[in-house]
Amino acid sequence: MSEVRTAVERDVPRCAELLGILFSQEHEFTPDAEAQSKALSMIIKNPCLGQIFVGEIDGLIQGMVLLLFTVSTFLGKKVVLLEDMVVAPAWRGKGLGSRLIDHALEFAHQEGFGRITLLTDNDNEIAQQFYTAKGFTKSGMVVFRKLLD
Repeated sequence: MSEVRTAVERDVPRCAELLGILFSQEHEFTPDAEAQSKALSMIIKNPCLGQIFVGEIDGLIQGMVLLLFTVSTFLGKKVVLLEDMVVAPAWRGKGLGSRLIDHALEFAHQEGFGRITLLTDNDNEIAQQFYTAKGFTKSGMVVFRKLLD
């Protein structure tokens, strides 16, 4: 039996573990359980920053999607940055990712957000196909980053 629900503080260790899996497969990031736990707790304790939804199967969290909130000056509306989405490897391709993204999309729609933006690795064709199937389109924008101390 599977359920999608809002994450709570007791979910932080498992969510940090899932982020470790995600960051291990991404090119630009290295897992840091302490940093990930700190960020997850910050979001859970401050829902104005974002929302984390977890997918449970038989009572165990096997996936998560993390949304961060900001404002688009172009749209004149609140918008969402889909910061992280991950499903445990054993549960990929079994519908949990679809349930999570559908839940996130419905939440954003109901809350009046105007857009969801996400990033994925350039060579992650499976993720790109998944997001395209869910109605996302590629942007012509280029991502730049600068780490601040």
